[in-house]
Amino acid sequence: MIASKTIKLSVFLFMLFLFFNSTYAQNEKVSGTVKNEKNEPVDAASIQVSGTNKGTLTDKTGAFTLMVPHGRILIITYVGYDTVQLTAAPGMHVVLHPSGAALNDVVVIGYGTQRRKELTGSIATVSSKEFQKGAITTPEQLIAGKVAGVSVTSNGGSPGAGSVIRIRGGASLNASNDPLIVIDGIPLSGNNIYGASNPLSLVNPNDIESFTVLKDASAAAIYGSRASNGVILITTKKGSQGKLVFNFTTQISLSTLAKEADVMSASQFRNYVDTFGTGTFDNVHTYKSLLGNANTDWQKEIYQSAVSTDNNLSISGAVKNMPYRVSVGYLNQDGILKTDNLQRVSAGITLSPHLLHDQLHIELNIKGAVNKSRFANQSAIGNAAYFDPTQPVYATSPYGNYFEWASTDPNSGAVTLNKLAPRNPVAMLDLYHNLSNVQRSYGNITFDYALPFLPGLHANLNLGYDIAKGDGTIDVPAYAAQNFLDSGQHNKYSNRISNQVAEFYLNYNKTIQSIKSNINVTAGYGYYDNLSTNYNFPSLRANGDTIPGSKQPFPFDKPENTLISYYSRLIYTYNTKYILAASIRTDGSSRFSPSTRWGYFPSAALTWRINKEAFLENATALSDLKLRLSYGVTGNQDGIYNYPYLAVYSTSDNSSRVQFGNTFYNMGTPAAYDAGIKWEQTASWNGGLDYGFFNNRLSGSVDVYYKKTKDLLNTIPIPAGSNFSSTILTNVGNVENKGVEVLISAIPVQTKHFTWSLSFNAAYNSNKITNLTATKDPTYAGTLTGNGIIQINSVGYNANAFYVYHQEYDKSGKPVEGVYEDINGDGVINTQDLYRYKSPFPTYIFGFTTQFTYNRWTLNTVLRANVGNYMYNGLATGAVQSNILNPLGYLANTLTDVLATHFVYGQQQSDYYVQNASFLKMDNIGLAYDAGAILRNKARLSLNFNCQNVFTVTKYKGLDPEIYGGIDNSLYPRPRIYVLGANIQF
Repeated sequence: MIASKTIKLSVFLFMLFLFFNSTYAQNEKVSGTVKNEKNEPVDAASIQVSGTNKGTLTDKTGAFTLMVPHGRILIITYVGYDTVQLTAAPGMHVVLHPSGAALNDVVVIGYGTQRRKELTGSIATVSSKEFQKGAITTPEQLIAGKVAGVSVTSNGGSPGAGSVIRIRGGASLNASNDPLIVIDGIPLSGNNIYGASNPLSLVNPNDIESFTVLKDASAAAIYGSRASNGVILITTKKGSQGKLVFNFTTQISLSTLAKEADVMSASQFRNYVDTFGTGTFDNVHTYKSLLGNANTDWQKEIYQSAVSTDNNLSISGAVKNMPYRVSVGYLNQDGILKTDNLQRVSAGITLSPHLLHDQLHIELNIKGAVNKSRFANQSAIGNAAYFDPTQPVYATSPYGNYFEWASTDPNSGAVTLNKLAPRNPVAMLDLYHNLSNVQRSYGNITFDYALPFLPGLHANLNLGYDIAKGDGTIDVPAYAAQNFLDSGQHNKYSNRISNQVAEFYLNYNKTIQSIKSNINVTAGYGYYDNLSTNYNFPSLRANGDTIPGSKQPFPFDKPENTLISYYSRLIYTYNTKYILAASIRTDGSSRFSPSTRWGYFPSAALTWRINKEAFLENATALSDLKLRLSYGVTGNQDGIYNYPYLAVYSTSDNSSRVQFGNTFYNMGTPAAYDAGIKWEQTASWNGGLDYGFFNNRLSGSVDVYYKKTKDLLNTIPIPAGSNFSSTILTNVGNVENKGVEVLISAIPVQTKHFTWSLSFNAAYNSNKITNLTATKDPTYAGTLTGNGIIQINSVGYNANAFYVYHQEYDKSGKPVEGVYEDINGDGVINTQDLYRYKSPFPTYIFGFTTQFTYNRWTLNTVLRANVGNYMYNGLATGAVQSNILNPLGYLANTLTDVLATHFVYGQQQSDYYVQNASFLKMDNIGLAYDAGAILRNKARLSLNFNCQNVFTVTKYKGLDPEIYGGIDNSLYPRPRIYVLGANIQF
């Protein structure tokens, strides 16, 4: 027995020896080089032996040496490049291709992907390598100026400020013109989150891998009723096979005021009052007596140089068949307006396991963020322009010892605040505490299963959510002049968002070689529920007392709407040259009545890959030539209130009650309604040509489009007594948009050490209203918009045209106060002489990006331009003598424009204030240095410096020519930002 065991042990030890001996003997020295697609050495690329912790990094020449067991797989990875897996062998030569190359070849479309060369619609992609650089706090800023026909206009310079995104102009007048945004398959509803400066400020831009913009109806119609304004698909970063990778990015930035409003200085103001203020404002005291002894620049008092930091850490890799990525971020951004601050903590996790022999692909995405903000009182911006510069910031007063306009009784010494005077801008900031705490999480889990009984058939299930919680308080002390009449405030706001998504579709993709065909069919179902809970709170004084009449009849409101969809799409490709795509989507919305709630949105498109034809087979310089033609119908129901088809009663607040006996009851008022209200529908035609030459070193596209929106959701006047209001929201009117888009990308120079690349895009868009009323009415001037007097929607003109009098000028070119052209020649100047003048929207938009790379150095810049847009300078309309020298017991400053016009009274409807706002802006200029491998080849370091909002060239006289909507009343200035950043990967 012992001998037997000894023999077995000996055999075991012998076999073990042979195993280790053979293993050692099979280890071989593997060397090689790693280069990029430009044949340049890749420094610090990771070489990992599959299934082990063994690995190394390439040196500056791209070379590596490693002892590897015979026949093992090497995994080669490098940031921004596709992972390569190869069997180890002596003398390896590895070429890495940018991860964008995969993106350029395969494009994310609605409910699937498609090869770029086979696209039938007008689709643009922007990868992370092409993003705007610098201090970017919200996602949409990443693609400003990057896509032809897409304008991104920020709402100002406050921390986390949102933007207005427009794709090929606006298709609606009353409903939303915002594009649908889909993140990893989750359509965002756009619900207002209380306490968030912008719902997208809760999305960390550092987590985003790419944007895909669906511009024409054939590309977007698969999203049906929400696609009239285009669709933006955002894909976030995922993990990949390979070793564990830590990626840390840090930025510190300094924001400065780029330009002040051109107001009178203290000396100019004194001279003006000395010259014109010889009279009295109350028959006793002169205007001069109101002058102070200070020299205060109120804009310098409210603005600051603001320091911000942004830090992001991600960990990515794979555990067996499950790639993963975990990320965290912390942003602390101060605004240039004092007391303004945003702090964001974000986190995300992505898991992508492949199970059942790679037949089941699961993807779990969860993102979350917490924003803590202090919102500055932005009314201080306008007050800084108007407040008397001869007055001090601080003075002995019952208003927190800030100077305020007040009178003192000579007998009793009682101080009375001037109710009508502007408030001290610094006090408005220091004594205003608007604090918010906002939490948001969105995510989904998708299951893609390759059904075994039919090769090419996949079932896909997508379950998603988007939830948010917004809370905040506003506190102003009782002694503060800004709320003195209400004894301060101690108010709060709160709401909850809960959106749910469930989608299921089948996709069948089959290539039939015998007939040179590929068939790609998709059919699915979608359920989307959007619920908000908005809490109603009474207004409170600083001591907690309720202000009479402010208590709401209901503690909360729960608006909810649901959308149910059925959709299908066919993409048929013949001989890789001729492609037909057709789709239809049916949407049913609870916003509309059962008889009108279902909308049908078809599309069709054709593509001809001309470069694949035999007659071009010898055109070696031609890389791509593709003709696209498409037509489609999309819908719109966003931007209007829920259930406008129902006859409802609105309950009054507690200030409007009726008494029966000893009890007071809130009144119910019937609201106007249209029982037959239905979808807006936009029909769109698009023709496009894509081209590429010299292996796509020169490439681009040209698109021509025409869009017509009918059944506009428009508020129109109605005859008295026909409904419960003088106006009603109904389907009336048509709008047309037509335009041209051009994209040119080139690599003019490409050598071993130097590369120069550039991209230029241009777009032309013409917008015109063709109908606004149910019956033709030539006497109907249109619907006033904007501030209610200065813009109008009229048939035959662009939306929101300026509605003004034509200013007359003297021989020296100076505007003559109150003198306007008699447009209709009837000898009387009245509203019949108002005319439609210019557009707030640009006719042309341009974007230009260029990059120079020399060895490890990279210099890049982004410029944008708008041409044809005009701006109503609302701030300048206050530059009149009657505002400076008024009978109300105070002096007010204003813009220096008053020294040119010498206007005494306001001329708000003069076209003098409608000014050319075309501009050229350098958005960004940056310098980056790739330091390569550090810490004994264990990590890789890169450094960068950026300047944002570098310069603006414009004829516009105001602070900034870029304000969406064309009315400049008081914009939070966009700062000039200097950014220093570093990225380390290990």
